[in-house]
Amino acid sequence: MNISRRRLLQIGAAAGTGALAAGTGGFAASRMESSNSTTYPDGASTTPAEQAQLSSFEGPHQLAILSEPTPATAFVSFDVIAESRAELRELLQTLTERMRLLYRGGLPQNLGPAAPPDDNGILGPTPPSREIAFVFGVGAGLFDHRYGLAPQRPARLVVMESFPNDNLDPAQCGGDLSVQICAASPDTVVHALRDLTKHTRGGMQPRWRVDGFKSPPRPSGTPRNLLGFKDGIANPDTGQPDEMNRLVWVQSGRPEPAWTAGGTYQVVRVIRMLAEFWDRVSIYEQENMIGRRRASGAPLDGASEFATPDYPADPQGLVIPLSAHIRLANPRTPATDSSRILRRGYNYDHGIDLNGDLDMGLLFTCYQQDIERQFVANQTRLIGEPLTDYVSPVGGGYFFSPPGLGDAGAYFCSALLA
Repeated sequence: MNISRRRLLQIGAAAGTGALAAGTGGFAASRMESSNSTTYPDGASTTPAEQAQLSSFEGPHQLAILSEPTPATAFVSFDVIAESRAELRELLQTLTERMRLLYRGGLPQNLGPAAPPDDNGILGPTPPSREIAFVFGVGAGLFDHRYGLAPQRPARLVVMESFPNDNLDPAQCGGDLSVQICAASPDTVVHALRDLTKHTRGGMQPRWRVDGFKSPPRPSGTPRNLLGFKDGIANPDTGQPDEMNRLVWVQSGRPEPAWTAGGTYQVVRVIRMLAEFWDRVSIYEQENMIGRRRASGAPLDGASEFATPDYPADPQGLVIPLSAHIRLANPRTPATDSSRILRRGYNYDHGIDLNGDLDMGLLFTCYQQDIERQFVANQTRLIGEPLTDYVSPVGGGYFFSPPGLGDAGAYFCSALLA
């Protein structure tokens, strides 16, 4: 029997609503229980900051944006195939309801002996609660002619451009919607992805996907990327609301449409690392390209990982080269302070390519108030840096992550479609 796209969305929405009604208690918890820490094979456990990632998106913001990367993630871009604005609304309602259900966990709804099961069973008969988090976004393509949304497009949302050192594959770029799934284990991520795609099949279809992981700290401090260096040491303080309002969250007022207040711009870059070539470079050259010690993460002029580089004391770059990655990305001047970004990075490993070369690298995401003022300014400073001989951006996109949900009945972008 053929089922229309609209009917598929209605089935998904009905299942989600029924399960919500059948559940006990509200969607009030905002953080994963501290006792549910994850232990790596070497005995290291997730930190409170990592556990805070697994949080509700109810409230003025999507809180998972502010938290540390989790051990496992999947970033998935989707093309919307809903045939009308009404079907788009149903899609977003269904997607939001399933995210709520996945976050809450608990016993799946019994839909009857002849119906497909409400849950895929990957996590056992009773999916755990509060062990999953989501970051949702919309791409510029959603604001084309199809749904009449062009007048409400976020003011700074455009299609991601190609920079001089990029090698972008169109099949791995862009998309109408983005969903990042964050959890402590890969099976929890896959469980959620299967659920979301099952219930939204008539409204959207995957365009590209990258699975990522975060390495445990070795031996301590910030985790390392696949170049062997600690990744993400310098970031704005997410515990300072004024700093987040200045750099991350979109504020109300023109030129932004009213519905965007409290959201943020998401940049995603899939950056392949040419590992075999990097491994043939001396430690001295590697450290000078990055600007930090590989072992400790300390800047070349500092003694500890979180020491602040003193660029004014080294104007000619005799200690930290003027071309070092950390110096170009964040010059630490009053003029460049407003271009800082909230950076989140994950490793990925795709095995080998057609030539037998290792295919691995960095799933880079960042959040900012203004893509042009922040990410593009940073990326422009990095054009031609020595590190470009060893990394190759191959995919990604620009998205807008809307504000959080104001109440238990709201859905993502409800104000956009009002």
